[in-house]
Amino acid sequence: MTKLPKPTEGELAILQVLWQRGPSTVRQVHESLDAARATGYTTTLKLMQIMAEKGLVARDQSSRTHLYSARLPQAQTQRQFVTDMIAKVFGGSSAQLVMQALSTHTASKEELAEIRQLIEQKKEEKKR
Repeated sequence: MTKLPKPTEGELAILQVLWQRGPSTVRQVHESLDAARATGYTTTLKLMQIMAEKGLVARDQSSRTHLYSARLPQAQTQRQFVTDMIAKVFGGSSAQLVMQALSTHTASKEELAEIRQLIEQKKEEKKR
């Protein structure tokens, strides 16, 4: 599994746009970000250039307008954040993370069903 530097809050916002839209130009990313919060175009451009240097995004320079795409899938980046959080905040206890998450955020019926299914799956894996 490729481990890249953990994105900052601003970089994570850009990655969210790229995961949702797929490969995009700086202008497309900027317009998506600007809809949520006022951001300067040059700020978006600079952040994306830094992200390319860090390896967080790939830049396709084959056409006049460069296309940027996330280097890692969203799920892999989420796993990296959760792994770090479990270690640093919850003393290595994933149970503490889940209990804290469920006590502070109301889960939908569908989410609870997914959680139950994952628990059952993990139980079956332990039996093997």
